[in-house]
Amino acid sequence: MRVHICSQPVDEVLVLQGILFFPVTPFGADGSVDVAKLSDHLKTGIEAGPGGVFVACGTGEFHALGVEEYAEVVRTAVRMADGRVPVFAGAGGALPLARQYARAAEEAGADGLLLMPPYLVAGPPAGLVAYVREVVSATSLDVIVYQRANARLDVTSALEVARMPRVVGLKDGTGDLDLLSRIVTAVRADPATGGPAFQFFNGMPTAEGTQLAYRGIGVDLYSSAVFCFAPEIALAFHRAVTTGDADTVQRLLAGFYHPLIALRERVPGYSVSLVKAAVRLRGLDVGGVRPPLVDPAPEDLAELERIIARGEDLR
Repeated sequence: MRVHICSQPVDEVLVLQGILFFPVTPFGADGSVDVAKLSDHLKTGIEAGPGGVFVACGTGEFHALGVEEYAEVVRTAVRMADGRVPVFAGAGGALPLARQYARAAEEAGADGLLLMPPYLVAGPPAGLVAYVREVVSATSLDVIVYQRANARLDVTSALEVARMPRVVGLKDGTGDLDLLSRIVTAVRADPATGGPAFQFFNGMPTAEGTQLAYRGIGVDLYSSAVFCFAPEIALAFHRAVTTGDADTVQRLLAGFYHPLIALRERVPGYSVSLVKAAVRLRGLDVGGVRPPLVDPAPEDLAELERIIARGEDLR
């Protein structure tokens, strides 16, 4: 859905609703992007009814994709979505590359960008503001800024970012709810940002585990890695948390999400490779992850299969 924001230099911004789908990027036996498997993966996810598709982002191994591969992935997502659901594409890394990815996403037909943190380097909030401004200027797409790890905004810099034309949202992966609450309040009170129409997202790994806390400060949107491999579980949780079904929320947290989070935390990068392995367990061979990530150990795969089966029983 698009709404008119009078205070913005653009006429409309894209407003996302519902659960957000972050697909994996399948690789074939030769290591290349498997477009046929990606199309199957996207078809299944889109038919399950997400509010948006975020392709070639963290779960989609953006960090491991060349620009040509990236463009192919985005084109495939746009083709499979066919206007039924908005498509956002990841962008980030070194500033010249981030601009290049942004332009490639626009040429491929994406509706917007998820701007991820620059890798390896840490700068002050003012430097992050300048980074966002440079990437935003390279495209006419809507942009959601992702803060986590080495990219953290304070209230002042968050307001600067939110006031930029075409910046329509902030995705939070820091988990600092005290600071985020102050950012949410400040941004929504400022008419130059679009006020209540500016969107905030819970971007923590396995976001369902923290979504009750995020909802407490007015952040209702979240990304769901589980939607990639078990949309029925992800949708059951989303229905429960949005309708106030506390019993179902607690049952799924205790029996499915918290065990999945504990398994995810065993090995760095499991937040991506476990999701990809789960897609394979559910019947679609999307290949393994690219280095430096590693695929799950056999004993962890067995535990993952048990956790998924339990989640199916609990939904």
